[in-house]
Amino acid sequence: MAPVPPGIRFLASFNRDQWYRAFTFSLTFLLYTSFHLSRKPISIVKSELHKNCSALNELSTASSSQLSNLHTAAECSWKPFDKSNYKQLLGAMDYSFLCAYAVGMFLSGIIGERLPIRLYLTFGMLMSGLFTCLFGLGYIYNIHSLGFYIFVQVANGLVQTTGWPSVVTCIGNWFGKGRRGLIMGIWNSHTSVGNILGSLIAGYWVSSNWGLSFIVPGLIIAAMGIICFLFLIEHPNDLRSIHAVQNPAPCSNNNWDTEPLLPQDNSSVSVPVQQVVVVKSESEPSAISFMGALRIPGVIEFSLCLLFAKLVSYTFLFWLPLYITKTAHLDAKKAGDLSTLFDVGGIVGGILAGVISDKLGKRATTCAVMLLLAAPILYGFSMISEFGLGPTIGMLLVCGGLVNGPYALITTAVAADLGTHKSLKGNARALSTVTAIIDGTGSVGAAIGPLLAGVLSSQGWDQVFYMLMAADFLALLLLLRLVTKELTSANVVKPRSGSTTVEMKEH
Repeated sequence: MAPVPPGIRFLASFNRDQWYRAFTFSLTFLLYTSFHLSRKPISIVKSELHKNCSALNELSTASSSQLSNLHTAAECSWKPFDKSNYKQLLGAMDYSFLCAYAVGMFLSGIIGERLPIRLYLTFGMLMSGLFTCLFGLGYIYNIHSLGFYIFVQVANGLVQTTGWPSVVTCIGNWFGKGRRGLIMGIWNSHTSVGNILGSLIAGYWVSSNWGLSFIVPGLIIAAMGIICFLFLIEHPNDLRSIHAVQNPAPCSNNNWDTEPLLPQDNSSVSVPVQQVVVVKSESEPSAISFMGALRIPGVIEFSLCLLFAKLVSYTFLFWLPLYITKTAHLDAKKAGDLSTLFDVGGIVGGILAGVISDKLGKRATTCAVMLLLAAPILYGFSMISEFGLGPTIGMLLVCGGLVNGPYALITTAVAADLGTHKSLKGNARALSTVTAIIDGTGSVGAAIGPLLAGVLSSQGWDQVFYMLMAADFLALLLLLRLVTKELTSANVVKPRSGSTTVEMKEH
């Protein structure tokens, strides 16, 4: 008999639970990647909606004196963004999307806890694909109404709120609390991966047909919505019916209920099965209320901190390509490609924040240190464009890591910690509401940041960076109480073993 190949031996070492868990991890990663992929085109297309028309005129006069009046402001830009107040109009489009997203997020978590996650998420992705394509069709059908584009942005912002509470709840159902920071740090890189892919896809068509910069991402998220409907498994318990049909005899000895939800320091199988069933049945009649979620220790502080952290992150998301175009004098495609380095740094920053917070058991302290380091980096970034492409690339990577690190940690591991806090007494249905409150509050900042950037940039880009540094400082201040509590608690409980993970949850 021939020996079994080492690769097959490695694959066979994983049991069925682990394969399903890996599948859910990968699927939810791809699903939310498509959400961010569909949000990114607007930032790439901005520089195409309003071009540097004076430069085009100079180019045309140099080539032919007869064509000196060919390119006017009205001709080279897309109405209604051809006016001198184009930055305010572009900021209003950002604000309309993000404001709708912030308002809808508070409702989305509550609704999501009362509906099947798979169907709720599928609906949101299909509708988001529709509205993203509608924006691109404005180019195909030559639509120049500001009201049309704002309506599409508002509608898209509302339906995109179905995504985050749903995928976080699903991933929380499948993975326990051990190494949560590392696992969710890696998983949360879907945000940056989506931004990078969205930039590359939108940049490919931005100069030739910017309508396709929206239509292609819209079709991708709609297709992922169909995949979600066909394959998403919300909870390990949902597999019990399939397993019961295929293997009726040994069904009672399976541990579908225990492994994904609890830390893997449990060697017993028979007792936890009964406990999890009881917990779930007790939580079925009523989900946690909005005020009940606010009373969980740490929810308010982390939510307000995320408001300012997300303000900084989303200002970069929506305005960085345009900033690079204006300061580095690059075309829309090159600026979009260069802006992806910010998201590459964000991937590293998110994973690093998760690893450090797992090691130290101090989520708030990890966020605070990264926020403290981000402030001088933001100031340096505003000055570095004068020193050439090399320093700009390095600063983009560092700035992306420090800005997106706390944002990624709070929206994933911290939200999951608080959504399974011991004060909930095993209410597994609280995670969606807690996640929605934290991300919804953060989305208020995400709506304010790009709007302020549109207003302040008319007075110079330095004003935008001063605003970002102030927001970063306020986010740091809001965490000081939790940081102090973490540090003092660590000193008090130091003689007692195994206290690190307990203190991590008592924010």
